[in-house]
Amino acid sequence: MAPKTSFIALGCEGSANKLGIGIIQHTPTGTTILANLRHTFVPPPGQGFLPKDTAHHHRAHFARLARAALSAAGITPHDVDCICFTQGPGMGAPLTSVAVGARALSLLWRRPLVGVNHCVGHIEMGRHITGAADPVVLYVSGGNSQVIAYAERRYRIFGETLDIAVGNCLDRFARTLAISNDPAPGYNIEQMAKRGRRLLDLPYTVKGMDCSFSGILASVDALAAQMRADGDRAQYTPEDLCFSLQETVFAMLVEITERAMAHVGSSQVLIVGGVGCNERLQEMMGLMATERGGSVYATDERFCIDNGIMIAQAGLLAYKTGYTTPLEESICTQRFRTDEVHVEWRD
Repeated sequence: MAPKTSFIALGCEGSANKLGIGIIQHTPTGTTILANLRHTFVPPPGQGFLPKDTAHHHRAHFARLARAALSAAGITPHDVDCICFTQGPGMGAPLTSVAVGARALSLLWRRPLVGVNHCVGHIEMGRHITGAADPVVLYVSGGNSQVIAYAERRYRIFGETLDIAVGNCLDRFARTLAISNDPAPGYNIEQMAKRGRRLLDLPYTVKGMDCSFSGILASVDALAAQMRADGDRAQYTPEDLCFSLQETVFAMLVEITERAMAHVGSSQVLIVGGVGCNERLQEMMGLMATERGGSVYATDERFCIDNGIMIAQAGLLAYKTGYTTPLEESICTQRFRTDEVHVEWRD
């Protein structure tokens, strides 16, 4: 019998407020995205998404979204080779709710499970979509902020946040201003920042290769409180605050990314994660990369925002090396470091 050359994986993502189901196919001639569906839990303005409410959302929509993904892909459960799921990092209750769904599909369809590191999923999807060969990766999202480079079968963390993630900083300030969470608080801050005209002085905290965002959040929250207290006499607007916050935190990220590029001798930057959709961040990173004679790579919202296809991609790469996750080891963990994963599929 000829060896199997075509593989299909179903990926399940639910580490935060986005439930994603994706189906991908690998053949000797290429990779095909068969389905990439997503359903987002959107809390009211001024509120964040609580773990229990987010988990309830994922449980309520998992089965329907999985059936819809199979239909969109035009396949049956018999065609699927493995069930991939986000094992961490992320919010405990939402992670667990989607893992339970993945386990159910594994048992019903008699297909192996593959646990996937959420961060590695972002990186592998970004590498595939953009074609970036061996870039320094800036991974920025609601829960993570890391500068990463690949070496010796692991994605090594060169720098990261010392407290809250940059996406969490932006999201929490959106709550301060009671900005809508639809389609995403960070996106709405980005649109308001485009109308900002005054750059206000905010803390700029870079410590070697690491950043801190909690102080800047406290400072901009204080400015927002002062603006509300001043009323019509306020000397700056909510748009000015969004503009100032973005410019400052993105400058910090560009600085540590450039330092990592110099250290490893790379001319490529790949931006992944939900904050990576921000056009101003891409612009600032592009200016830096161009000055170094390099280039920046980024994806659109289909792939930079949490999705199931990135979990299917990373999971299938691991599965083809012989890796699977036994049912009894399929527990989720909120703390799953990027550099804990042995990247067997890369040289």
